[in-house]
Amino acid sequence: MLCCSPGPAMESAEAESDILRRVRTLLRELDGHHPACQSDRGMLRWTLHKKIDQNPSNSPILVRILVKELERAERGDYRHYIIPLLHTLMYALIKAPCISDELCSRVYDFCKKLLTLPKPFCTIGLDYAARLKMEKTAPGMLYQRMVISEQSLRSDPYPYQEKIFIFADPELLSEAICKALLTDTEAARVSQSPRACMCYVITHAMQAALGEGCDLSALRMQLQGMPSSEVEHWFQEVVMAVECTGSKVAADRGQHMERLQSIYSAILSSSPPGDAPLEGLQGTPLPNPNISFHLWTEDDQLWKELVLFIRPLSQSCEPDHLSQDLDNFEIQDIISDCECCEQTRFSVLSTDSGIERDLPPTSEEPFAPCSADTEQSRLHRKGGIKKKPSPLESVAFLQTGCNGPGVKPTAKVQRRVGIPTEPTAPLLRLHTARIVLLGDDRILGRLAQAYHSLRKRETRRVFLTPRLNLQFYYMPVTGQPGALAAANPSATSPEELCEVAAYLGRADPWYESNINTLCHMIPKLATMPSSPSKHLVTDLFITDVIAYYVRMGAQPVCFQVYAVKVFFSSSSQEPAEDVFLTELCVRMQDSISPREVNPAKKKTTLDGPGIDLNVTYRKVVVSDRAKEVSLSLRSTGLSMKAIPANAAEDLACLNVDVTEVVRINNLSGRSFSTVANKLKTCNIKIRSTEQRPFTLCLDKDSRRTYRNVISLEVMCAAHKNIQRQGN
Repeated sequence: MLCCSPGPAMESAEAESDILRRVRTLLRELDGHHPACQSDRGMLRWTLHKKIDQNPSNSPILVRILVKELERAERGDYRHYIIPLLHTLMYALIKAPCISDELCSRVYDFCKKLLTLPKPFCTIGLDYAARLKMEKTAPGMLYQRMVISEQSLRSDPYPYQEKIFIFADPELLSEAICKALLTDTEAARVSQSPRACMCYVITHAMQAALGEGCDLSALRMQLQGMPSSEVEHWFQEVVMAVECTGSKVAADRGQHMERLQSIYSAILSSSPPGDAPLEGLQGTPLPNPNISFHLWTEDDQLWKELVLFIRPLSQSCEPDHLSQDLDNFEIQDIISDCECCEQTRFSVLSTDSGIERDLPPTSEEPFAPCSADTEQSRLHRKGGIKKKPSPLESVAFLQTGCNGPGVKPTAKVQRRVGIPTEPTAPLLRLHTARIVLLGDDRILGRLAQAYHSLRKRETRRVFLTPRLNLQFYYMPVTGQPGALAAANPSATSPEELCEVAAYLGRADPWYESNINTLCHMIPKLATMPSSPSKHLVTDLFITDVIAYYVRMGAQPVCFQVYAVKVFFSSSSQEPAEDVFLTELCVRMQDSISPREVNPAKKKTTLDGPGIDLNVTYRKVVVSDRAKEVSLSLRSTGLSMKAIPANAAEDLACLNVDVTEVVRINNLSGRSFSTVANKLKTCNIKIRSTEQRPFTLCLDKDSRRTYRNVISLEVMCAAHKNIQRQGN
């Protein structure tokens, strides 16, 4: 009996049918018509990409199917398909071993069509069109740039570095979730080495340009037997070739292929020729990005991690030397050759009259270096308590961060009047920190505090701002209460604690299906019983989804940070200043001491529950003109929400809900009812006219509660906190 195995054409047809079925299932999930997978939403995209990773030769099939579905969605006005499918397509295209010029041009033409649509479609289409234009000229360029920046590989043509910082509050998440995330991120970080990543870049660039003419097995064996210095040499040659071609306006793809062919032949020149047939297209792994996991236990922990990312301690000086520098620290040490420290702000008392003829004669002499005595007389610090800060606060440590790529040569500061300073060249932002927040709205409130503190620190000494791109990403995680939730069993429900995630999900179907649905998936994976298969799934799924989110998230959503000033009933207590991002809640204190009650007003019980408040706010009108409104009312509580109920409302506006107590006179006597008043404002002041205190809670976090408050002021902070959503 004869047995016939299926031919390549039949296998290709079966693969195409299976991929098409998976893509259609993904579309049904976006429509919400896939109830069987509601509990596992977010897994469909992941399993689709993993299916292609197992057989990379099917990548062109997936790209062709996705671009066909995108063209159909654009014609049929199914816009909620466009962004999720486009992200899925681009991720597959970046990882694909080789994509034909015709197929890449088809995707490029579709992205150009998106320029006629409103935001965010046009911005995403423009971004992807610019990337695809480079990819068409220099195949493999997107993969190469992603690996170089994520792994911080040294490369002069492309000197950019990226790092993912995962921050989790141990009081909001359970210990099991924290341990699982720490284990998975550590495993992902040690799974690849710089040498292996350089080999990945070389092999992917060769296969992307040469296609099936590249003997990938021989190339890998040759690179494996080379010393690390030689591997780095060929890595630099490949990067230089790809970057030079991709950055040219009218580069020739044929010349690029010839240059890579010569590098390919030079690498294999020392290997004996083989007679084995070529195996066709093979996949090159896309290594996990550089991820670090942090339990947020200190208020300034975010700033410290960012400083260490810009300038690691191992690349500057030893902590012992830093401590010695701090002991001898004086003001004149700051006015140094470092460009970033030239921007340090100081309060200086001026004693001259401002008239030119009153200046001392020495001011008209040619500029000369100041003597030590003169410098000591001008800059003198009085004795006091010497505080020994962290080595990260050291000026010597920060100055070492100025001697890197993108920094112009330093010049001496001109201290004399009339001597103009040389214009400083802008610094290049070569570092990108991607901050991923895990938790609910309470960790976002803590982020607002840290970001506000960081910006205030930068006004005193500019260091991070000109050198660092800072991006925030939010992954909601609920279902497993932490220590804070266990201590407060009557806390807000999980749905109310994830208002930001719900808003992003309404604004972006891609975020809703790929990120927002993970709030229950991560706790489920973290609490699965220990088994080899469980470790494999959690390791791949959690790190892959985080990497996919930060890699493909391209459209920022800006949330306004609000500053609040709190005044207390006790005159001895100084006013407090804080910020919030999502919500401010006011509740009236039940217990009132006899001294807090006005003796002249004995009939407070007849006025009903609550206290009398005076509310002054700036009303939001269509003409955007300022209109001050003042009113007096009796209230039992109020809330200010910065997150609107739907995606169409303005984010830069507070929705204030005031519960007002209304007195009703009838035949049976006097009764009271409550009425909900709604205000829209960006600036509001609330004062208790009876001097009766109330309680204030910020961002639904019981740790940020202020008691015995009699007045508060809320206004927009001078900066915005940027949360990144998926599109």
